[in-house]
Amino acid sequence: MQVDLYKNTVVDAKPFLKWAGGKRQLLDDIDSRLPQDVKKTGKIDKYFEPFVGGGAVFFHLKNNYKIKESYLYDINKELILTYNVIKNNPKELINQLLAINDIFLPKEQGERKDFFNQIRKSFNKKIPDFDFENYDESHIERASQTIFMNKTCFNGLFRLNRKGEFNVPCGVYKNPKICDTENILNVSKVLKNTQIINSSYFESERLIDEKSFVYLDPPYRPLTQTAAFTSYSENDFDDTNQIELSQYYKRISEKGAKAMLSNSDPKNIDKNDDFLDDLYSDFKIERVFANRSINSNAKKRGKITEILVTNY
Repeated sequence: MQVDLYKNTVVDAKPFLKWAGGKRQLLDDIDSRLPQDVKKTGKIDKYFEPFVGGGAVFFHLKNNYKIKESYLYDINKELILTYNVIKNNPKELINQLLAINDIFLPKEQGERKDFFNQIRKSFNKKIPDFDFENYDESHIERASQTIFMNKTCFNGLFRLNRKGEFNVPCGVYKNPKICDTENILNVSKVLKNTQIINSSYFESERLIDEKSFVYLDPPYRPLTQTAAFTSYSENDFDDTNQIELSQYYKRISEKGAKAMLSNSDPKNIDKNDDFLDDLYSDFKIERVFANRSINSNAKKRGKITEILVTNY
């Protein structure tokens, strides 16, 4: 854990959203494969995460290593908006979440569903005209709605359709933790010296140099036709995008940056599928175990392998 020198308290920040494909279960595997200079010094000069998602790796590194500069990117506007609200207005966000909590929790399940649907309808209705660029109080309200829906929706998914609308139904939970006050404050602390950017991963390339460590966690290549690994935004991430990403990986490697990339392992389904192995054949590829679902039958879910690619 990292000590906050200003308050002399321990900061233990964790992901503030439930996130499909999150990396919390792979943190030990990722940590053990960090560059040797990072492990030796406990320091990272410039950290880049071009697909930040739930941010499990970022928070782990911020809790355990000294990072001089950090840059987080994601194409998901709602996600980046919520990161920036927690960074800039954590107390105001907490107040709004507590207000929602006080309305939602006393309700019966049927009333909870109606309330959830009202929030979701309001959230989606504002999408066409919402100003994501100019930060104001409306961003705080929107972030509170995002967190509320994420904590109370079915399976804790964050899924947008092609119109950018949140389309997950209400879930059934006895006492969901809508407002984690302590964690929101901790997250806000570790985000203070972090650049949070709503853009494609391509935008990060111009700032990456030989002092950079880059962790890439793109939308995973689907293992089955029905897998929803890429549905966290209204944009698909197909094999053409995977090829473009591998080219980006090669370019930042040529700049001297140290990079790690995670992805699904096609060999879980087809042992002859060398798509990702071929794309990253110039680099070190390792397979690690993770608990993931690749089958609609819960009895057939369990440990599968994922790949970790490093250029060092």
